[in-house]
Amino acid sequence: MTLKELSWYFDLQERLARNKEILVSLEAAASPKGQMLTGMPHAPGVSDKVGDLAIEIADMKTRIQYLQEEAERQREPIERFIAGIENDQTRMIFRLRFLRCLTWGEVAAVIGGRNTENGVKSACYRYLANCSPE
Repeated sequence: MTLKELSWYFDLQERLARNKEILVSLEAAASPKGQMLTGMPHAPGVSDKVGDLAIEIADMKTRIQYLQEEAERQREPIERFIAGIENDQTRMIFRLRFLRCLTWGEVAAVIGGRNTENGVKSACYRYLANCSPE
């Protein structure tokens, strides 16, 4: 497993989370709001805001489904790789960073002790450098 493969999965998870947030925003914008019925004629040109947003919502749902399927395909090999890491702390660093998608600072805080953001990042990169075929 390479850093590129692990990072790709991490980025995929971040895109998935962002797209889910966008979907929530689109659905909120499309929810019906009370219309003012004044009986007065409206300006020329009819627009269907909810209809336009429905197209975006459907497109976003399709993208989210694709990203979820892709993430599911990529998750198993990453889980196997991480499960094969013998050192408990290193395994936890990989699990927190690449499966739970925490920042390096959050990983250091969870690991605790005197671990810093740079320390956990270095441990990860050092492990990958040592296990990579040359």
